[in-house]
Amino acid sequence: MTETTIQKSLFSKIFTTLKLAIKGDESFDYTSGSIKKAVILLAIPMVLEMMMESVFALVDLYFVGHLEHSSFAIQTVGLTESVITIVYSVAIGISMAATAVVARRIGEKDPIAAAKAGMQAIIIAFVINSVMSILGFIYAKDILILMGASLDAAEHGYRFTQIMIGGSLCIMLLFLINGIFRGAGNAAIAMKSLWLANICNIILCPVLINGFGPVPAFGLTGAAIATTLGRSIGVLYQLYHLFFGKGVLKIIASYFIPDFKQIKALIKIAAPGVLQFVIASCSWIFLAQLVATTGGDHGSAGYQTALRIMMFFILPAWGLSNAAATLVGQNLGAKRIDRAEKSVYTTAKYNVIFMATIMVITLCFGKYIISFFTNDEMVKTIAVEALQIMSIGFIFYGIGMVLINTFNGAGDTWTPTGINFFGFWLFQIPLAFILAKHFQMGPTGVFIAIPVAETAITLAGIFFYKRGKWKRTQV
Repeated sequence: MTETTIQKSLFSKIFTTLKLAIKGDESFDYTSGSIKKAVILLAIPMVLEMMMESVFALVDLYFVGHLEHSSFAIQTVGLTESVITIVYSVAIGISMAATAVVARRIGEKDPIAAAKAGMQAIIIAFVINSVMSILGFIYAKDILILMGASLDAAEHGYRFTQIMIGGSLCIMLLFLINGIFRGAGNAAIAMKSLWLANICNIILCPVLINGFGPVPAFGLTGAAIATTLGRSIGVLYQLYHLFFGKGVLKIIASYFIPDFKQIKALIKIAAPGVLQFVIASCSWIFLAQLVATTGGDHGSAGYQTALRIMMFFILPAWGLSNAAATLVGQNLGAKRIDRAEKSVYTTAKYNVIFMATIMVITLCFGKYIISFFTNDEMVKTIAVEALQIMSIGFIFYGIGMVLINTFNGAGDTWTPTGINFFGFWLFQIPLAFILAKHFQMGPTGVFIAIPVAETAITLAGIFFYKRGKWKRTQV
């Protein structure tokens, strides 16, 4: 066989695998066969899915960053997103429980039990989010002020916050149902739902913000309406595939009848998972408030701009690391611990390569990236500094994400919860406060505390991974 023929054969295999990853291949058994292919089939749609999730914030940021009073608008978007991380935390926690249980049942070749578990998770999410949405809508202005926004900024942007938090059920369901699909090994549907939601958001944002024909200009409020509508359309797409799709999960209406034994089992896994991300979210909220009080409106806007861009790069890495959760869950269900371990190492290797590349890009081109999203020079200066300092820890972020998803995919949600508690609350928050206030470094001190704490969290994750408790967890 000639070298040209070998190259063509290799290219053909790569192209076929990529095509299957994007299209979706539920016939592939993730408990046997090539681990590299398994990671690729899961990781590519998961990466694209998370890229689409991060695009939501960037689209809003781009359009509102060019409005009049852009510092108020950027600050409102950023602070609202910081508060909504609480919603994300609950959504991700319940989603992790759903992914772990669904993946384990699929690994055990019991798709009916997997489908029932997924629907019980939706019931839990609906009940919890109803309370959060009502409170967020009523106290939107107070929330912005509590987060460090000035009275003018809060008055200017509270309608945006009302709509975003009031409509957060679509955020919750988007994360949760995608977690159900990922646990079943159908990451392509999860990816496509985010594509659809983002396309709608990109079309609606300029129309509703700036006005078009008979549609009036809603300004900042239009961004919230567009994002909420876009996500809602994505959820409708998910529900269609749950009920009428041809995948391994077959949903019928009776699965939505509350099964309190199953709900209790899911809550047992989800509670520490939710707590795990609430701990992280509260830390990010504290940091946002610390930057706002030490750096003013421009400091806060700069930090929020950098944070949105950083999340654009980190969320795809989180998507890649999600492959570890599905593979660990399914292989533990199939009693293939060796494959579960190999899946973790393979996923971590790919994530390190990705994050190292992103680190170089942000360090070299951060100034140009920031300039695209805001024309305020004071905001630009702070944003560039924040992005470059935070990006120093990208490689450690990448490893840490894989380890967190390994624990969570195995159903061992208490281990990363403990790591987050010590890493964020007992280390990152005090360090940021001391640097910003005691050493009078202001926002710069907060920026430095982020990669330092994330590195410590990753090192702790490596230690507990090697202890191996995750291999023995039952769900």
